[in-house]
Amino acid sequence: MSMNKPKILLQLDTDAQPSVFDGVVAIDAGVEHLLRHGGITAANVRERVHGAIFTRGPAELRSTAIFVGGSDVAAGEAVLAEIRKTFFGPLRVSVLLDPNGANTTAAAAVWAAAKHVALADAQVLVLAATGPVGQRVARLLARQGAVVRAASRSASRAQAVCDAVARQVPGAKLSAHACASASETEASLQGAEVVIAAGAAGVELLSEHSRLAADGLKVAIDLNAVPPGGLAGVDVLDRAKDRQGVACYGAIGVGATKMKLHKSAIARLFETNDRILDAEEIFELGAAL
Repeated sequence: MSMNKPKILLQLDTDAQPSVFDGVVAIDAGVEHLLRHGGITAANVRERVHGAIFTRGPAELRSTAIFVGGSDVAAGEAVLAEIRKTFFGPLRVSVLLDPNGANTTAAAAVWAAAKHVALADAQVLVLAATGPVGQRVARLLARQGAVVRAASRSASRAQAVCDAVARQVPGAKLSAHACASASETEASLQGAEVVIAAGAAGVELLSEHSRLAADGLKVAIDLNAVPPGGLAGVDVLDRAKDRQGVACYGAIGVGATKMKLHKSAIARLFETNDRILDAEEIFELGAAL
């Protein structure tokens, strides 16, 4: 009779030192043994994967899983692509991709919006849509049928995000917006029901005056935890806080859902040995929260 093997999570981080945050969440999510490796690249990940898949029989591989993290999202995606190529036949384990928290943060933000607005055909402005979180927010919104306004200081970069999302989401409703000035940002916000700011730390993307002047706005979500916030007048702790008739969320307000999604995703890794959890799969977990 085979006994259940202890749950091992292989934490593969593209940074020199593996993330302490991701390690703590893994342990709190029930991982029994955490093997942490930093400096992971697409070029050196293969032998780590072999160590994970050749040490247990196929029936026991559900008790081994991989978490891909690190501050560089593109590097994490390249590592995941190489991991998928290394698997063969039944020799595979489940993998969670969440570099820099981009997938869990984006999923939590879209769930926050969905509590207040039916996302299908909703007009949503995503500020700083070119960043890793912004791109994922745009992608998840497009999959829910929202009309996504992808904004960047550069019109060409905003268009590049629209093109990338359109390749991944057939029938996506997208438009590119240049928001290099307050007047451009205000124009992009007109008629939007939701605004989500996903920009770099400490950069204000929308003034309080512009936000209050917007017609029809129902939800404002700021994913920047470092002052000044991306949406002026939204507090980092806001969680569905009513401010002049708009439901406001700050980064820590969204964070509780993000943490639940992160832990739920890790738990799911150990149910089968063939799950790949990217932004969409993490978003789906939110329906059960």
